[in-house]
Amino acid sequence: MVSMMTSLNGEWNLQKSGSREIIPATVPGCVHSDLLAAKKIDDPFVGDNEEKLRWIYKESWIYSREFEVDRGSLNCDRLLLCCDGLDTVAKIYINGKLLAETDNMFRKWEFDVKGVVQPGKNEIRLRFDSPLDYIQGKQKVRKIDYPYAPYQVPSGSLIRKEPCSFGWDWAPCLATCGIWKPICLLAFNTARLGEIMILQDHTSQKNVKLKINVGVEKISSAKLSIRATLAFNGTTVCRELQPVNGNRGEISIDVKNPQLWWPRNMGRQNLYELAVEIFDERGEAIDCKRFRIGLRTLSLIREKDRWGESFYFQVNGVPFFAKGANWIPADAIATRQTPEKYRQLLSSAAEANMNMIRVWGGGFYESDIFYDLCDELGLCVWQDFMFACAPYPLEDKEFVKNAMIEMEQNVSRLRNHACIALWCGNNEIESCGYAAEKADSGHMSLKLYRLFFEKMIPDMLAKLAPQHSYLSGSPYKEAGKHYNPDVWTDNQGRGDAHIWSVWHGRKPFEFYRTCEHRFASEFGFQSFPEPATVSTFTKPTERNITSYVMEHHQRSGIGNTVIMQYMLDWFRMPKDFNSTLWASQILQSLAMKYACEHWRRLMPRSMGALIWQLNDTWPGASWSGIDYFGQWKAMHFSARRFFAPLMVSAVEDLKSGKVQPHVTCDLLEPLKCKLLWKLTNLEGKLLRKGQQYVLAKAGKDTPAAELNFKSELEKNGPRNMLLWLELSGKGQPVSENLVLFARPKHLELPDPQISFNVRATENCGFLVTVESQKPALWVWLEIVGMHLKCSDNFINLEPGKPVQITVSPSKPMKIGQFVRKLKVRSLFNTY
Repeated sequence: MVSMMTSLNGEWNLQKSGSREIIPATVPGCVHSDLLAAKKIDDPFVGDNEEKLRWIYKESWIYSREFEVDRGSLNCDRLLLCCDGLDTVAKIYINGKLLAETDNMFRKWEFDVKGVVQPGKNEIRLRFDSPLDYIQGKQKVRKIDYPYAPYQVPSGSLIRKEPCSFGWDWAPCLATCGIWKPICLLAFNTARLGEIMILQDHTSQKNVKLKINVGVEKISSAKLSIRATLAFNGTTVCRELQPVNGNRGEISIDVKNPQLWWPRNMGRQNLYELAVEIFDERGEAIDCKRFRIGLRTLSLIREKDRWGESFYFQVNGVPFFAKGANWIPADAIATRQTPEKYRQLLSSAAEANMNMIRVWGGGFYESDIFYDLCDELGLCVWQDFMFACAPYPLEDKEFVKNAMIEMEQNVSRLRNHACIALWCGNNEIESCGYAAEKADSGHMSLKLYRLFFEKMIPDMLAKLAPQHSYLSGSPYKEAGKHYNPDVWTDNQGRGDAHIWSVWHGRKPFEFYRTCEHRFASEFGFQSFPEPATVSTFTKPTERNITSYVMEHHQRSGIGNTVIMQYMLDWFRMPKDFNSTLWASQILQSLAMKYACEHWRRLMPRSMGALIWQLNDTWPGASWSGIDYFGQWKAMHFSARRFFAPLMVSAVEDLKSGKVQPHVTCDLLEPLKCKLLWKLTNLEGKLLRKGQQYVLAKAGKDTPAAELNFKSELEKNGPRNMLLWLELSGKGQPVSENLVLFARPKHLELPDPQISFNVRATENCGFLVTVESQKPALWVWLEIVGMHLKCSDNFINLEPGKPVQITVSPSKPMKIGQFVRKLKVRSLFNTY
């Protein structure tokens, strides 16, 4: 390739403005990560250290280094400084001269430095001004004031920076700055490839036609050509060469017998490799871009139906129920995020049978590796633009221009990924009441809101991603009609909903069974992380949920109170601190089970359930199913069951004594299943049993034959009965469930007499076989003070029915040590 790239990543110097002290720094990175590495600050995730570090975002910081430029680079036609991400308000100096100023964390910046750098040694310096100073300066022009979460810095919407870095009701306030993405010098001659858009035509079932639109940045009059090479599993499928006309090129490719891409559990995630090259007059390749693309159609379908207007996703002509969770930044110090952690979190989502991730609009547009992994794993992506829960200064033309460039860049970067299912304008701006007829300090103009989110953004997408779906905001009701901010659950006939009547509204879990929304894109319930995680940020004396540090790591103002209120509604008061942590997770899993099973039973009226939230940004109490260290909570283990492709569930009616089993099927073909049921008392004594065959209809919920237990309820009482369900398909168990007839706190559970045996496996793991003499509810494995990776956990044990669980401790252990330290507990042990 006739281009030269000089990386400027690596070692830099960091200084606080006004200080002579030089601190070693690493790029990509940020001030917080560099101060931590240099041991200049304590870990903000431990105790209440975060409070002591608020001074960092009030200061300005300077990054600097020297770099070499050779004459070969200087002799090229173009020499650019390419900054993939600067956080946020920066002045760039080269050799002491101001080159440029930036003010958007989400943009890529390029600057011509051909007349600025010199042969040999050069110096680059970036001064990052305090984001707080920037906000306060903007407040003098346009005052914005709105409710804040505890610890949150006000008016963060005035700056194009990660909103939750200023604090949220699950996040610390660690607003930082720095060169947070790669930076380099790029030298090239003649031309380079610009943005590339790949359009797909699936009109024919026998082939897919690709139209590849190629942008070309020409800096000479040379005749150029472009070539596209498509391969599958390393074998070239087709190759086409076309001339460049002006600054554009277009290539059409006909893919015969296409191998389609499907979401998780619907088929294979087939990915083709596409290479686009540009050649000069001599036939020499001067630039190349590579993509992995999935051949599919994927769109949001909103059409009139008998309930109002549909809201479902359709892939390759097949409607599917979206099962998933909301994604937040995986580390409050974002530059510490690694490809390994991305893989661990997204693989965990896929393992829990999720097929959709919503990238929430209060974080940032994720790195390329995130979307690559979603392509591989079959996780469709609902992608918010970065506007959330606040009024924005849309009357400021420069702000709007800046934001539009940001969105154009990110759409162009992400549009060719198979996983992209939807672009969404914002999170909760209209539903929170931040758009009003008249703008003031707490509101943006409704007219400008509609212009921006309902006209400008969709017009941009029509040009840059014409085959993608768009929603102006979430929750969504209807374009052009003002959302009623007082009633979040009133739109049951159309759009998506954020359902917070459980939790914020204190409604009982059974309330979920009254909800008939078309698509639940947010709903959730909090829990505490496990004891091993809590031990990373607390001292032994702080291990009480009312301690200052425990409350400091609870960012929802009502959080611990609400957890304990619901705890008393459902479970007996836990006997100690650790039992409270574990019981909170069981409580959370029960809430989400009520919700998700219900909406899946409502198919095709309800067609999506995205739990708030998948992951954590720091260790503490939150709505996550996976804690900061990647540990699955009880909810995530439960999600794997209630999101299973074939799921058995049931609705009990104590008044009639009847139970209605359901078989919910996400498969593409119908399947004959066998449903076994067993009614026992709390001692495990069999009261009744039976079986029935159910034809599970593809993409639908099928009610099984109703069961009547009126006489058993009258004889034994609802507090002494358990209904065990097991669904089999093709001779293999595929789903299990347990029906309770009373809240767990009223069950007089006997000691289940749990026993286990252990066998060592490869890779320093263990196979644990667990069984009980009497029913054991929510059985989990733990080693005090250590994280475990378990193939299953929080299971219900039926007497005499052993279950095998593979376990990998976070530190290597010998089998004897493992057996001595392993604890197997159940709900019975929490009180």
